[in-house]
Amino acid sequence: MTKVKIYVTLRESVLDPQGSAVQGSLVKMGYNEVSDVRIGKYLEVQITDTDRDIDGLVKEMCEKLLTNTVIEDYRYEIEEAN
Repeated sequence: MTKVKIYVTLRESVLDPQGSAVQGSLVKMGYNEVSDVRIGKYLEVQITDTDRDIDGLVKEMCEKLLTNTVIEDYRYEIEEAN
């Protein structure tokens, strides 16, 4: 069994209104040191034993369903599940 941790973020060139709202709220709460916030997604996917290439499988899933590759970037970590 393999566990894949997938991190999805908006591309730097894409405006993040949700992140801006959170950053503004943090500053209003007194956290003046916070200059920027970007909001993203975190997914954990369990993959059963397979003969398929795990890297290829994860990239295919991300690019077909889990991310919008026009405005989002992704990275992932593969580890053995216990």
